[in-house]
Amino acid sequence: MLFPTTIAGSLPKPEWLAEPNTLWAPWKSKGDELARAKRDATLLAVKLQEDAGIDIVTEGEQARQHFVHGFLEKVEGIDFAHKVEMGIRKDRYKAMVPQVVAPLRLKGRVHAEEARVARSHTARKLKFTLPGPMTIIDTIADQYYGDRVKMAFAFAELLNEEAKALQADGVDLIQFDEPAFNVYMDEVSDWGIRALERAAEGLTCATAVHICYGYGIKANTDWKETLGSEWRQYEDIFPAIAKSPIQQVAIECRNSKVPLELLGLLTGKVVQAGVIDVASDTVETAEDVVRVIDAVSKFVPKSSIIATTNCGMAPMRRDIAEAKLMALGAGAKLARQKLG
Repeated sequence: MLFPTTIAGSLPKPEWLAEPNTLWAPWKSKGDELARAKRDATLLAVKLQEDAGIDIVTEGEQARQHFVHGFLEKVEGIDFAHKVEMGIRKDRYKAMVPQVVAPLRLKGRVHAEEARVARSHTARKLKFTLPGPMTIIDTIADQYYGDRVKMAFAFAELLNEEAKALQADGVDLIQFDEPAFNVYMDEVSDWGIRALERAAEGLTCATAVHICYGYGIKANTDWKETLGSEWRQYEDIFPAIAKSPIQQVAIECRNSKVPLELLGLLTGKVVQAGVIDVASDTVETAEDVVRVIDAVSKFVPKSSIIATTNCGMAPMRRDIAEAKLMALGAGAKLARQKLG
């Protein structure tokens, strides 16, 4: 099928799971209540995607409060009780972050429950997202390893352990989210790609890396205003990614200032082209989606294009996110008719 569809990963949580003061407070509950709430939200996320015609569904990241910390919470050697302030994305903004204080080990499975719930309730291909090692170390303070690269590879080993387990759970596509790749361009070539490859080592399912300029917070919006009329950072990292065994690259294309001709540098890769803008509440039409797919097809073979969202939709209002999901499914269907 031409132009299969997926989403970057996350969907907004239902009000009863996202807002502690709405109806009840599941995130402050323990045991069965919270587990049921996460399970119900996961099933809802899968159903919404199926109804919208999404071909490669995700569990919507419904059981995680944060795309990085959702993984870190299941790792030994991290102190969440004594957070420190740290600059994120080359000091673009400050955040209070946990600290690595001892050797890193998984406490057990990280995402088994939500992966198995999603797998058992859909016959469609299932995609699962994990944070990439470079983005993880840009989101946590080091009080143990004393070396960014050493710590990144320690996390890569843990990611690989969980990724292999997710594959055994029946996941068809594992995507590593690496927004830090467009911040530390020199380090991407020096060691970032190698750390990513270590995280994906031995996987036989499809693999992807998602890179983006950042969405959802003012610091990212302000930074992008300084980048001029063209965002060319990817020009530095795409050749390195093209040489890697990672099979797919997810990139923003809708209302983005990334020159689409740069996609031609991703030789041999499947491109998950963002055709839905997650920084705007304006809902795309099916024709809008077709136009972006058509523009991307000038630089990427049609058989290598997957239509997706620019980034996760977790910060969006549910009604808008769901409408955009419908536009994604309808737009890809129309693109098959017009461009196939």
